[in-house]
Amino acid sequence: MDDLSAWVGRTQRSTETLDARLVRWLAATLDRADLLDARDGMALPPAWHWAFFNPVEPMAALGRDGHPRKGGFLPPTAQPRRMWAGSRLQWLAPLQAGQAVERLSTIVKCEAKRGRTGEMVLVTVGHQFRADGQLLLDEQHDIVYRDEASEDERRALAALAEQARAGSIQFERRGEIVREVTVGPVQMFRYSAATFNGHRIHYDRDYARDVEGYPGLVVHGPLIATMLLEFLQAQVAPGRAVERFEFRALKPTFDIASFALHALRPAAAGTVSPWSTNNVGAAAMQATATDR
Repeated sequence: MDDLSAWVGRTQRSTETLDARLVRWLAATLDRADLLDARDGMALPPAWHWAFFNPVEPMAALGRDGHPRKGGFLPPTAQPRRMWAGSRLQWLAPLQAGQAVERLSTIVKCEAKRGRTGEMVLVTVGHQFRADGQLLLDEQHDIVYRDEASEDERRALAALAEQARAGSIQFERRGEIVREVTVGPVQMFRYSAATFNGHRIHYDRDYARDVEGYPGLVVHGPLIATMLLEFLQAQVAPGRAVERFEFRALKPTFDIASFALHALRPAAAGTVSPWSTNNVGAAAMQATATDR
């Protein structure tokens, strides 16, 4: 395996104005009618900053999957498939629409591993968001690069799709509060557009199936994480302000059938740990949120 330790410590600095138009796009995509008229000065809901600071590269600079080619800021790994594996976030002050924000990104970990599905590379990038010198948000983002799908993986995913389409769903773990979610190609296309995410697994069904071996379009990890936050604040613990949030992706979720968001009934204050299950009821994302 390649030694990628030389990439640790690399930094990238960028500044962006948090355009209220993109906030309105996300509001429409997430069915937040209360924010369809968002204007400058409005505090962004948790995780909506993911619509900003995304790479803007010309078409010639993209790889086969629609992402910018690796080897600039991120290491030139050989593994072709990419997954947003998780994040850890702490808000120190709200980000606001119309605000000019600087992001300092640093590669904090870069290591090759061998798993049961082949070689993979785990990259962790730290992001610090500041406005007028004040730290607003501290985030760590885990990215996993994986080998091509093996025949065994393709067969397992095909079996999952057959089970999901047959309606054979059994929750591995069921919450006391459950919301069924159906995400289709239009909503995923809108989320990709709002976050300027060209990753083809989210909108190009032929590519997702024939090249990467998936049985349908892959629902964005950050979209599910955002839905868990919306679920938490609207249904599980209304009115709570989130200070810390982390999530870990366990299994992919597809647009071939509905999936679900779960939570236990929370205590008056403290930590809540919502999770999602995929199209057949297996745990797909585990999250933890802590009150401000």
